[in-house]
Parts: sequence; structure tokens; C-alpha cells
Amino acid sequence: MAKQQKVNNIGIDAKPPEETCSDNKCPWHGHVKIRGQVLQGKVVSAKAYKSAVVEIEYLHYVPKYERYERRRSKITVHNPECIRAKEGDIVRIGETRPLSKTKHFVIFEIVKRGEAS
Repeated sequence: MAKQQKVNNIGIDAKPPEETCSDNKCPWHGHVKIRGQVLQGKVVSAKAYKSAVVEIEYLHYVPKYERYERRRSKITVHNPECIRAKEGDIVRIGETRPLSKTKHFVIFEIVKRGEAS
């Protein structure tokens, strides 16, 4: 019988990962709190160790033309060991304290796995 590791309550309606990890910057098994923005996007790069780049698409209103334009932004996020998001995955990310010079978000849930290529 495997020993069950405690999973933190992150305060967001999300399914916890099945794997466990010893990552201190993991919201489920570490000491990082999610507060602020919660966004959804697509992982475009997961080459760096415990990091990923997520592309967020959003609509921006242009008052002059009274229309919306589609914009996108790339955000560097922390990718915990227990989640291990890969390129093409649709993920939910949450804002947290600064984890490094460029990382202020952490992946806490994979909404949809991308096609394996």
C-alpha cells in the first residue's frame, strides 16, 4: 500500500494531480499560494527545466473603430514536477509571488493534453 502525500487546498476549483512531488514551488505539494489572476493558455515551449512558456490569447477593444482585435501574450511560468505540462497542452495558470526574475505564474492544472507528435 503506497503512502499518500498530503495535497494542499489551493482555494480554486481544480483537480489535484495524481503524481506527487517534492517541489517547494508547487501549489499542491509546496509552499506557494495562488492569488491574483487565473488564466488559461497553450504551452508553446517546455524545454527549460521546471519552466514553460504559455501563450494567452485575449480580445482588446479599440474605441476608434468600435471593434475588438485579437492579441496574444507569452508568459513564463513554473511547471511543477507533478504536473509536467508539455508543448500543445491547454493549461490553467495562477499568479503567485515572484519565483524568479521572469516567473510570476505557476501551472496548477492541465485542462487538455495536446496531440503527441
